[in-house]
Amino acid sequence: MKLQIFHETTYTYDQPMRRSIQMLRMSPPQTARQQISQWQLQLPSKATPWLDAYGNQCHCLVLEKPLQSIVLRAQGLIDLKQSEQGEPEGPVPAAVFLRMTPLTQPDAAIKAFIDPFRQTVRSRPYLGLHDVMLALLNHMPYEKGHTQVGFTAAQSFAVGKGVCQDHTHVFLACVRHLGVPARYVSGYLNSDDQGHVASHAWAEVWIGGRWVGFDVSNSVGADQGHIRLAHGLDYDDASPVRGVRIGGGNETLDSFAKVESVNFTQQ
Repeated sequence: MKLQIFHETTYTYDQPMRRSIQMLRMSPPQTARQQISQWQLQLPSKATPWLDAYGNQCHCLVLEKPLQSIVLRAQGLIDLKQSEQGEPEGPVPAAVFLRMTPLTQPDAAIKAFIDPFRQTVRSRPYLGLHDVMLALLNHMPYEKGHTQVGFTAAQSFAVGKGVCQDHTHVFLACVRHLGVPARYVSGYLNSDDQGHVASHAWAEVWIGGRWVGFDVSNSVGADQGHIRLAHGLDYDDASPVRGVRIGGGNETLDSFAKVESVNFTQQ
């Protein structure tokens, strides 16, 4: 399946921003499942490529001239293949992903929610975690407008509604509380649902010597048109764009992502 991806993020400021440093994770990795046919970044200045501690492809963008807007674009063509479910361990040992972070620290309510699943997850990890995924989505249905980017797992769980980032953080809190390594994944999703946001997030859990994906927001395994960008302990490690700036006043952020199937015909 060939997929065409377009992703644009625009920052607009009340007054000229004097200096900015942006860390970009907008380049998908080449894996057995996703083959990168074409990919390019369109940025306001040349960026320095590097690999972070998790092996994610990153770019550091430094802007040192007054700007009232910054536009970051990524686009390309990916061949998504059917392959054995799960990803290999990678450069970072799976045990690292047992570590809690401020965004994934479980509180008493999350612990009370997940503890009844402990035995099932221990004896039948995949089926048990599938049950956790369904129960979590039932507790906090997908609904926009109730949480913010900086919400912790505990805050999102207390609200009882959320989006993919919230679902992933709570799921990570639950799984790590059970003593199973789990990591946050950012990326894109090809979906027939026109109302679905193409920019997406899901979790991967270390099961049977592989990283197996769980998309809580859609109640499916993360092998249904999922295109990975980056992974880490939480959103802060894997977000496509993070940065700091000097000046600019108030900031407005607009982000748009689109994934489309591409059919080529021989002439």
